[in-house]
Amino acid sequence: MHKKLFVKQASLIPPACTYHNSQFTNIHELGCETLKHPPYSPDLSSTDYHFFKHFDNFLREEIFRNKEDAVNTCVEFINSRTPDFYCNGTGTLVKRWKKCIESNGNYFD
Repeated sequence: MHKKLFVKQASLIPPACTYHNSQFTNIHELGCETLKHPPYSPDLSSTDYHFFKHFDNFLREEIFRNKEDAVNTCVEFINSRTPDFYCNGTGTLVKRWKKCIESNGNYFD
């Protein structure tokens, strides 16, 4: 489908789209699996992700006087977490993503 669009309507396709498609092709050539994008689901709200829940708690009642303070606090949070923190969060996200795909965007607990 993407190749047909590229050939037939190359002048109508913005360059960003063709660049994205070439990246997609490269991913497949490397033997990597790409997961189907799930339909919109409030169950995948980015603010509910593992990282953001903890980051939100870390930032409670913080006041930043300038951009440098904000950046330093972000770096402090990232460095204060173990590799297991990130692995567990990613694993949970993948499970939730698959559950959203399987439910076809319907609500689930």
